[in-house]
Amino acid sequence: QVQLVESGGGSVQAGGALRLSCAASVFTYSRFNSTCIAWFRQAPGKEREGVASIATGDRSTYYVDSVKGRFTISQDNAKKTVYLQMDSLKPEDTAMYYCAAAAPRFCGSGDFRDGGRYFGYWGQGTQVTVSS
Repeated sequence: QVQLVESGGGSVQAGGALRLSCAASVFTYSRFNSTCIAWFRQAPGKEREGVASIATGDRSTYYVDSVKGRFTISQDNAKKTVYLQMDSLKPEDTAMYYCAAAAPRFCGSGDFRDGGRYFGYWGQGTQVTVSS
């Protein structure tokens, strides 16, 4: 059962931008406002890696070094949606992007950086392709 729904992927040239959305409609507003929602990505032949996370309660954010200054994660509580604005895209950003949810303590954690094994809610993924 799909619990989170991603959208917004596509194909762009290097230097371009995309905005991904993660709709957590299955969550109550209370649950949405007290969770960690993160974006992960997996390129062919590579391990899944955490990209960015946001603790929806205090809106604290965490980014992996490779996307700092280029990606921005944000939330819209009314829509129960988390966004990932991706600017200055590079070919190495090409991957399937997934959003996932977990308890707030997992935001920016070692588990997040290692691929999110303890994130219990996942979306189906959205493909991002960046051409040079």
